Formats: sequence, C-alpha cells, structure tokens
Amino acid sequence: MARGEKAPSLTRRLVLWICALAALWLGGFLQFVADLPRDPATAAGTSDAIVVLTGGAERIAEGLALLEAGRAKRMLISGVDRGTGLADLRRQGTAKAKAETFACCVTLGHEAQDTKGNAVEAAIWMREAGYDSLLLVTASYHMPRGELYFRARMPDVRIQAHPVFPPTVRLAEWWRHSGTARLLADEFNKYLLALVTVRLAGAEEGESGA
Repeated sequence: MARGEKAPSLTRRLVLWICALAALWLGGFLQFVADLPRDPATAAGTSDAIVVLTGGAERIAEGLALLEAGRAKRMLISGVDRGTGLADLRRQGTAKAKAETFACCVTLGHEAQDTKGNAVEAAIWMREAGYDSLLLVTASYHMPRGELYFRARMPDVRIQAHPVFPPTVRLAEWWRHSGTARLLADEFNKYLLALVTVRLAGAEEGESGA
C-alpha cells in the first residue's frame, strides 16, 4: 500500500511544478507585454549611426526619415536578402529617399540571419567605422530582444531605442486579437532564449578571464 501511494504523490508534485512554471511564464509574459514601447520615440539629438533590423517596410522607411532629418551620419540595414541591392529597395518602393542619400549614407548588411546575427553584423560595421553611438530601429515588440543582443555585443556603444509600430500588430487590447497574441507569445519565448544565451555567454567569458 505504501509503495502504491508514491505514484499519486509524484504525480501531484509534477502537476504542481507544471502549474508553477506556467504561472511564472504567464507572469513574465504579461510583464513583457506591459513594458513594450507603445509611443513613438520623441528623443532629440544625434547619433553616429542608425541601424535598422529588417522585418518590415516601415522600419526602413523610419530609418531613412531619421537619416534625412540629420539624426545620424550613416545607416546600416541589417539582415537584407543577399540578392537585394539598394536599387531594388528603391524600385520596390520600400525605401523612399533621395538618390544621394542612398549613394552616400546607406549600407546593406547581407550576413545576418537572425537578431543575434544583426548584432554581430552591426558591431563589426560600427567598429570599422569608428562609431560609438547608434539609433536602433525595429518593431516595438522586437525591441527588447534587439536591445538585449546589441547591448551584450556592444557594451561600450550608446544605444538609443527607436521603435516602430507595424499596423498589423495591435498592442492596444492585444488579448482581443489572436494574431497579435500569438506573435507576442512567440516573441516572449524568443526573448527568454536570448536572455539565457546572453547570460551563458557572459558566464563563459567571465570564467575564461578569471
């Protein structure tokens, strides 16, 4: 009888652990969503560079607007498809700006395949140009993960977030929109993975330097 009583006890403990983890995830997710930027950036001043993370035409358009407003010297668009050039962007209408702006001040990065790769690509570009400040342009929901990777890769660079707001992502009453809710849940999971990756990388660097 005593042996038979262990199984329900183990099952109950397992259920409690699952419930506790689910509650922790839900609490973290709700905080993550609550902390997302909801208003356009209004900070003035200039930076050495603008870095745009691909993923929506509105990101590139906003980066170009900042560049033409004199907010930075040059702009990197990171994560561009290998077969896409500046002329292609202009022809597609996704990048409206003066031709001279493209010629002098826009660089396309073709190496990055994900957000971590964006940070690596941007860090190399910033170092080669001798820049130490940047405006980071990406979607509001993507900004926490973007900032996490960028600050880990470039701890000495001044990074200012400049979020954009895709019209298809409805942050206001997001729980009423299944597509937005799924996107935010997926992004939160990716953020958690990025957080673990960055922390582990930092721990390894600390051990190697000890």
